[in-house]
Amino acid sequence: MNFNLPDFDSFSHDGLDLAYFDVGNGEPILLIHGFASTASVNWVHPGWLKTLGEAGYRVIALDNRGHGKSDKPHDPERYYPRLMAGDAAALLDHLGIESAHVMGYSMGARIAANLALAHPEKVRSLVFGGLGIALCDGAGDWDPIAEALRAPSLDDVTHERGRMFRAFADQTRSDRIALAACIETSRELVSREDVGSIAAPTLIGVGTRDDLAGSAQTLAGLMQNARALDIPNRDHMLAVGDKVFKQAVLDFLKDVADTKN
Repeated sequence: MNFNLPDFDSFSHDGLDLAYFDVGNGEPILLIHGFASTASVNWVHPGWLKTLGEAGYRVIALDNRGHGKSDKPHDPERYYPRLMAGDAAALLDHLGIESAHVMGYSMGARIAANLALAHPEKVRSLVFGGLGIALCDGAGDWDPIAEALRAPSLDDVTHERGRMFRAFADQTRSDRIALAACIETSRELVSREDVGSIAAPTLIGVGTRDDLAGSAQTLAGLMQNARALDIPNRDHMLAVGDKVFKQAVLDFLKDVADTKN
């Protein structure tokens, strides 16, 4: 089984062709990547596909609309989290999967939360990586990122976080106009009341040096069945592939299975 370079397929939903991979035969886990990333960059290269695959899970991941091999509309109205959660639900339906564990990183965690709210029956458990109470409260000023993505070149960008995302988008040869549209609407917040209605077992992992995610402990305290994880000495970009995070996710998924048996 190839955990290094999975084959991608595609399906259609909401007028878009969306790319995904589907590897393995065990309990399904759906992975939803972060802003300006892809299924490969977020989940294959940092070793998540290998980690989860070798643990016996069926690993499914999609390229969100606007990203990777999926269609890239330039209209900000196409990027609300509830719409991207609809893509994730449609992928599970396309594969004939009634319910799955769902793990999202950063924007992907926001999409996962929206999936749990709209389709709780599809979500066995949740893992939020790189997103704590910012899910509800927001984190910082992201408008300069849209400006940086639309700038003629990196040389025109002075905002530090804007430069980081612009350089990353250039490196991955992303559609910068699609990403700028995405960042304008994909940050839609989830109310604390709605978060409190999520019953699925949830693990919230945030790096101790992450200045974007907000507190994992505060978010966990609002939820019915959530635990917080500090990922030591990791910032927003480096926490995703951390070995502490990976082991915690494996332990969490085992606990969920033991609880249900």
